[in-house]
Amino acid sequence: MRYRYERQLNGSLIKKAVVWTQEEHGIEARDVDGDAVYIVQILHDAGFETYIVGGAVRDLMLGKKPKDFDIVTTATPNQIRRYIRNSRVIGKRFRLVHAYSNSKIFEVATFRSIKEGTTSNTFGTIEEDVQRRDFTMNALFYDPAKETVIDYVGGVNDIQRKILRTVIPLNVIFRDDPVRMIRAVKYAAVAGFEVPLRIKWKIKKDAPLLAEISTSRLTEELSKIIRSEDVAAIVRELFENKLWQYLQPKADEKMRADPAFREAYLRGFSDLKTLPGEPEKKGACMAALVRPYLEKAVDWKGIGDNAKDVFFTARKFIAPAALPRFELEAGLRIILAEHEIAAKKTRLHDQRPRRHAGHHQATRARPEDGDNRV
Repeated sequence: MRYRYERQLNGSLIKKAVVWTQEEHGIEARDVDGDAVYIVQILHDAGFETYIVGGAVRDLMLGKKPKDFDIVTTATPNQIRRYIRNSRVIGKRFRLVHAYSNSKIFEVATFRSIKEGTTSNTFGTIEEDVQRRDFTMNALFYDPAKETVIDYVGGVNDIQRKILRTVIPLNVIFRDDPVRMIRAVKYAAVAGFEVPLRIKWKIKKDAPLLAEISTSRLTEELSKIIRSEDVAAIVRELFENKLWQYLQPKADEKMRADPAFREAYLRGFSDLKTLPGEPEKKGACMAALVRPYLEKAVDWKGIGDNAKDVFFTARKFIAPAALPRFELEAGLRIILAEHEIAAKKTRLHDQRPRRHAGHHQATRARPEDGDNRV
């Protein structure tokens, strides 16, 4: 174990962070995405302090495979764009960069400041950036070249001791961003931690703030949850902490009114782990989200050619979440097949009239073709 120091105006040194070696933090270099390492190396070689940060570091320390590798750096978005060939600057309020490599997208952000609060959008230093992170387990910086973890907030110890602890003060964290309540419960479920009583109490008090969050943000959180390999544990904990009602209100209501439905609903998410291959297959996740409800809500014997009705019944059940229609349809085709109903190949969700053959729709801009490397 080493330490990172900062020199004060009077010339004295003050300890700022713990630097954990590979033998201490246990992250294996082979488990770190090679393209993420490549991006870090490019920016580091250009003279910018750069790390892999957040959930990827947490998951690696927990022995899990990260789905995303986020990167943070002292380089500004325009500087990042200059050195990372296949990338583009995104965002209006706070600009960051998406770097593309081998069909993967890496989010590369500049350190943010806390001068205007924990949700401000100004650039800052690593010392400021860490104070904007929600929980200590997500506030760790990994240097793949040195294989070290930089820890300003005691996050490594908290992971080792299975403690969920906030970085932002508890009286501020959820009021600044109510979605952090969902993430607190999710992170604890994924890591196998208990949510401390003081955080549970604060969640109970501040939960109504989630009613003001946009449908798009809540849908984004729901989408991440149902694709997690720990989806069953996450849904159970969100339900017990009375937060599932803000993501899936109709399901939450039925779970509280009908223990049999609750058991079937949670079991459906648990069964995803028994599927061959990756458990986050889009269709299977969607099927688990709606199956217990559709089993009783649909007249399967009399369905005939009305398979499209099943789609709209499912859409109403998962509302207000606006999950991708094609993914929901993939889940419904699984359920239809379980009832030996062969839905027509036409899209279940498509009731719009066909466009004239000469009408051309605009297409979304794509990253430049060519070299798959960053």
